Amino acid sequence: MGEVWYVAYGSNMLATRLGFYLAGGCPPGGRRTYPGCRDPRPPRRTVPVWLPGGVYFAGESGAWTGGMAFYDPALPGQAAARAYLLDAGQFADVAAQEMYREPGADVGLVAEAVATGRATLGPGRYETLVCPGRLDGVPLLTFTAPWSAGEVPWRAPAAAYLGMIARGLREAHGWDADRIATYLSARPGVAGAWEPAAVAALVAAVGRRTPPA
Repeated sequence: MGEVWYVAYGSNMLATRLGFYLAGGCPPGGRRTYPGCRDPRPPRRTVPVWLPGGVYFAGESGAWTGGMAFYDPALPGQAAARAYLLDAGQFADVAAQEMYREPGADVGLVAEAVATGRATLGPGRYETLVCPGRLDGVPLLTFTAPWSAGEVPWRAPAAAYLGMIARGLREAHGWDADRIATYLSARPGVAGAWEPAAVAALVAAVGRRTPPA
C-alpha cells in the first residue's frame, strides 16, 4: 500500500503536535516521549475534512488527565478533523505509538481497514482503525476505541487538552473563537461538564497565546 490520509480529530489536528509522532520527542509540557516514525518526513499535504459521525470524550488520558477524544461514526452530525497525507508505513508507526506499541512493524490491519471499513487490533482505546471513505482516491484512516459513545461514561477533558484541540481547529479550519467554542461545547463529555462560557474563555485564552513549538 502506498499513501493514506491520516485523519486527526483530537490534539493531532495541531501540526506541531503530530510532528512529535513523526520525528519523535516530548511535546512541551507533555508527560510522554514519542519514539517517532521510521520515516520522519512531514506530511505531503494537509487539508481540513469533515467525517460522518461525531467526537466524544471518555476514559482517562495518561498524557493530559481527563477524558480523551474518540470518534464514533454512528453519532449524529459531523466531526471536524484534519487529514494528513502520509505513507502507509508512517501511518502504521503513528498508529502504533497511539496504541502504546513500538513503531517499526507495519500494522497488518491497515489493509483490512481499507478493505472492510473497520479493523481492530486489540481492546485498547485507540486500537481500532476506521476507514470512513476516500479523498482524491486515497483512503482516509483514523483510529478510535472499539466501543461506541453510548457504551461508556463520558468524561470531561482537561483544559490543556481541550485548548490543544482548539488550536488544532483554528489551524486546520481557520475558525474564529466563537465557532470553535460552539463546536467544542456541544461534544459529549464537554457538554454538561464545561459551562459554554468557560469553553469560550479557554478558546479566547488560546487565541492570545503562541502555539507550542
